[in-house]
Amino acid sequence: MTMDIGVLSDTHGVMRAEALAALTGCGLILHAGDIGSRAVLEALGAIAPVVAVRGNCDTGPWADGIPATEVAEAGGRLMYLLHDLGELDLDPAAAGFRVVVSGHSHRPSVQERRGVLYLNPGSAGPRRFKLPVTVARLRLDGERADAEILELSAGTGNRSCVSHPE
Repeated sequence: MTMDIGVLSDTHGVMRAEALAALTGCGLILHAGDIGSRAVLEALGAIAPVVAVRGNCDTGPWADGIPATEVAEAGGRLMYLLHDLGELDLDPAAAGFRVVVSGHSHRPSVQERRGVLYLNPGSAGPRRFKLPVTVARLRLDGERADAEILELSAGTGNRSCVSHPE
């Protein structure tokens, strides 16, 4: 069974129409922190169920109930979410996680290490530094996990796709 999962991070209170369009059709959305406001989660929740973690900039009463780390399951796969990959305090492969999703750096990245896909969707919020504005789509299909980075600021939708069979 194939499942498309929308992945984003570092919205910092900005919910771009372009990001919502890129995530339309996903069965689940993962937000890796620095959400910025409850309104961002509500907009995403209108598309699909949302699993989110709190980032270092998510402060105030609206963010009190958002955990620092979270586990999501889809297609029989376990995914671990946290904001800053530098704070990872477990061995994902040993713990049974197939995917680790993080944000914080604003740099989109897809890497596989020891059978675990590490996905940072980059920043979907205000442009920072000279980094692109991006989201990601994660596709789980049987034994495969494919992650695609979608650049929102480019009219042509520059894409980078990496496939990771188990």
